[in-house]
Amino acid sequence: MKIKFYGAAGEVGRSCILIESNGTKVLLDCGIKLGKQEQYPVIEDSEFKTIDAIVLSHAHLDHCGYLPHVFSTGWNGYIYTTKPTFELVNVLLSDYLKISNPKNVTKEGFSKVNKHYKIVDYNHEFAIKALRFKLLPAGHVLGSSLVEAWDNRHRIIYTGDMSLKKTRLLDPAQTDNLHDDTLIIESTNAGEKDELQDDQVTISKLLASVKETINKGGKVVIPSFAVGRAQEVLFILDDYMKSGVIPKVPIYIDGMISKANRIYRHNVIFCRKELQQRILMSEDDPFKSVNFHNVMTKQMRSKIMSEHESCIIVTTSGMISGGPILKYLERLAGDSKNKLLFVGYQADGTMGRTIVEGAREIELNGRKVQIKMGVEMHRLSGHADKQQLARFISKINGLKNVFIVHGEGQKGKHMQETLEKKYKVHLPVLGQEFELN
Repeated sequence: MKIKFYGAAGEVGRSCILIESNGTKVLLDCGIKLGKQEQYPVIEDSEFKTIDAIVLSHAHLDHCGYLPHVFSTGWNGYIYTTKPTFELVNVLLSDYLKISNPKNVTKEGFSKVNKHYKIVDYNHEFAIKALRFKLLPAGHVLGSSLVEAWDNRHRIIYTGDMSLKKTRLLDPAQTDNLHDDTLIIESTNAGEKDELQDDQVTISKLLASVKETINKGGKVVIPSFAVGRAQEVLFILDDYMKSGVIPKVPIYIDGMISKANRIYRHNVIFCRKELQQRILMSEDDPFKSVNFHNVMTKQMRSKIMSEHESCIIVTTSGMISGGPILKYLERLAGDSKNKLLFVGYQADGTMGRTIVEGAREIELNGRKVQIKMGVEMHRLSGHADKQQLARFISKINGLKNVFIVHGEGQKGKHMQETLEKKYKVHLPVLGQEFELN
């Protein structure tokens, strides 16, 4: 079996990994890398003719955003993934293409994407020619999967993005009865200092900041990924507003978050049993809270920004790489009563990362905008930290080879140093190919 890395090697973004066995070639994910300039997997268009299928771990652009281009090359294969991932990917891609308008995508190519899926249930074996696969819950976002793949000699497990903690919506990744000789693992939070503080501590600080801002008469702006972080943040705000911990003000939902919420609600069987029971056994449906108000028009958005009343705005995009957040910053950044609260990872090269690192002047629509509003990071990560990653690795029986991907800077190196006494550990570079012995 061979493994080749077309993306996510020494970086966060453009996840795209080829596994090959006995003439069968399958891509694990096919994403883009957002930043000052979009970056794509380092695979030539001509190579797609040889690809038999794509197995998709989850619905985030750094794992699925290159799919419209793949089909625009004339590729006619199938994407294998879970039902929620299929539905969320189509919403994400539609929004991404509308905002970014990439030159490498045709209308015909994009239209093919949602017609070329094979829906797969968790823990159900399926075959793609000489390779067999199984998807397991990854705990990252709705429908996210760990991918197991095997032939008659080797078994690989690919984490995609994973989490080992229980959240308001999801159970942790499935880690029982894993028997794999090779692991391809994310390292987003694998750095030496990457021990995430307890979520409850983070939530308490977040709520205190929200309360302070509202009491001052300001507006709270929370840029968020439409899939995963937005739902978690909205549930937290709603729960603590209902209990009186934070003042009752409108919670406005902007961008494609409302569409993602509907998909979560329709696929609640993939969520925690406690959430299913809360919806089915009572009238307390958190997806339909009276505290939530969907922003449906530009006029409504303008009214929210011009009003003097306090409110909370949860909007895309999470890394300030496009979407309604740009409008809110343009209008609200200059008022020190307001606050910008980051809750998710900010990739290198994004405007979100620039602001988190201290920039107080940004350029929006060709003009300079001063950031006088407060800026804070309260990270509610959907990724496992270094201790959780180590615990996951320890649960894999028969493990020999570890490939570390999806991490910036020295994170992969630090992870390698902690593992190399026990396993054969690789830090692949873009375009590198390995043959498993």
